Amino acid sequence: MTDQEAQLKLQAFMDGELSVRETSEVRDLLERNPEARALLAELRNTKAALAGNEAECRLPESREFFWSKIEREIQRSSRPARPVVSQSWFAWFRRHLLPVSGIALVSCLLALAALRSGGSSAQMGEMELNADDMSSYTYRDQQQKITMVWLSDRNEDSQFTEKSGLASVTSE
Repeated sequence: MTDQEAQLKLQAFMDGELSVRETSEVRDLLERNPEARALLAELRNTKAALAGNEAECRLPESREFFWSKIEREIQRSSRPARPVVSQSWFAWFRRHLLPVSGIALVSCLLALAALRSGGSSAQMGEMELNADDMSSYTYRDQQQKITMVWLSDRNEDSQFTEKSGLASVTSE
């Protein structure tokens, strides 16, 4: 018996869910078809086996309360979702890129401060200019612990004239 509709009718017949007319049709089928009788016997045996071994499940609350929780959950989930409000590009920029740019700025300032305080500035030294008509350049090398000062006349075209020269060299 491969007819799925007939199999479903046999199951409904066994459960007592058919009308009087359908019940008589199924009984006629059972009288004519030995395969249908075998399937009905198998369904009855399966039902008996399951009925005797079915675990009983007790709820900690009353049946009405349990079903009311399910009903509330269904009502809550069937509510319409909030409409998604689209943000303007400025709001998106302000929310995402401003903090990132602030962090980048602080990172750059910290890196610049680290370079000035130690790192590579010790290798480059420092230069200072003090007077209006006379210029002086001071070079400090922290690694070699030396300070050099050059003095030169501003009115001269070239820095390396007779009037310019090394003023002092001190070792620290």
